[in-house]
Amino acid sequence: MEDVSLFAIAINGIFVKNFLLVQFLGLCSFLGVSKETKSATGMSAAVMFVMIMASTAAFLIYTYLLQPFGLTFLSTISFIIIIAALVQLVEFIIRKYSPPLYRSLGIFLPLITTNCAILGVVILNVRLEYGFIESIFYGFTAALGYTMVMLLMSAIREKTSVLNVPAPVQGIPHAFFITSLLSMAFVNFFGVIRT
Repeated sequence: MEDVSLFAIAINGIFVKNFLLVQFLGLCSFLGVSKETKSATGMSAAVMFVMIMASTAAFLIYTYLLQPFGLTFLSTISFIIIIAALVQLVEFIIRKYSPPLYRSLGIFLPLITTNCAILGVVILNVRLEYGFIESIFYGFTAALGYTMVMLLMSAIREKTSVLNVPAPVQGIPHAFFITSLLSMAFVNFFGVIRT
């Protein structure tokens, strides 16, 4: 692994390689739950918890179980099982302590299991050969980037809900249009496209 500072990992996780607007991972929950800020906040907290815990557990299992026994070909299925178990835990906690949030998240809460942003973080941790601290930190900063974009999108969608948007482009088409503009702003501002 090349020597990467935590600052570089943070900038990559939050801005330069933002999972939603640059890598386009985790878009189903992004578009589905970003209608209201309250739901977006709850989903972001759940994704942040799962990303950090999945990064931790995946590092330990990959480093101390899969690699020593030559079972790295099982890494993807192992990561999916870890993420599914963590999502079940989050679903149980939210259902028990915040039923209104549980109802507002609806089907998108169990779908965190198939959120490719979380699986992407875990796989990138292995592929980039991050150590224990770097893996957790990358999971945290990627979740921070996810949260930032989710709250930004929900604020924009709430504000634009009072606009007179033509009927054919209301709903998901309007959300895609806003997402496209945000993505172009992120990509150009952070210099992902070389000129």
